[in-house]
Amino acid sequence: MIENMIRVWEKYWNLFLVGLGHTLLLSLITVLMGCILGFFISLLRMSKFKIGNVKPLNVIAAIYVEIIRGTPILLQLYFFYFLLPDLLPFMELSKYTCIAVALCLNSAAYVSEVIRAGIQAVDKGQTEAARCLGLNSRQTMIHVVLPQAVRNILPALCNEFVTMIKETSLASTFFVGELMTQYKTISGALYLVIEPLIIVGIIYLIVTFTLSKCVLLLERRMSAGE
Repeated sequence: MIENMIRVWEKYWNLFLVGLGHTLLLSLITVLMGCILGFFISLLRMSKFKIGNVKPLNVIAAIYVEIIRGTPILLQLYFFYFLLPDLLPFMELSKYTCIAVALCLNSAAYVSEVIRAGIQAVDKGQTEAARCLGLNSRQTMIHVVLPQAVRNILPALCNEFVTMIKETSLASTFFVGELMTQYKTISGALYLVIEPLIIVGIIYLIVTFTLSKCVLLLERRMSAGE
């Protein structure tokens, strides 16, 4: 088996690295867009706008989050893979784009809860003090609340990136070029199943282990700075 693994790596190392590149790029796009969308969703969740006794923005955001968190991510990938081209027939959407959109919307639901929790963790006295100094709600959020909330949010966002690296493996169902797609290609070419699978597993383990340790180091540095 070891000899076969060495032979597979020597012959197809470039495909493994290409797959790793696609995996990291897809994960990065997903988390960055998830952060942007998640921030606005978290603001909707905390909105105090009312119509009667109902907070419509809060309700809409809560329904979105519950739907995304309550359904399997693979189902969501299938849903957007088939639905987006029908909704946007005037655009030539690639498989990669459809999958990226699905992952971004999935990540946004989880990131929104992370951001909301981070903002709510900031002492309310900070907000009250800022308002007493004459800052409006927007200025208070930007200049007082968010800088303090970042300390709570950043490590969780880094963990979301690590998690998304593993979850992109589901995109191999649609052959978008990430690691598991390359595994299927190599496995089909060599009629070997276990050896390339072990190599892919080792690559995932090295990447996620390294990033997890970096996140742990970041958490310690931020805790030391408190």
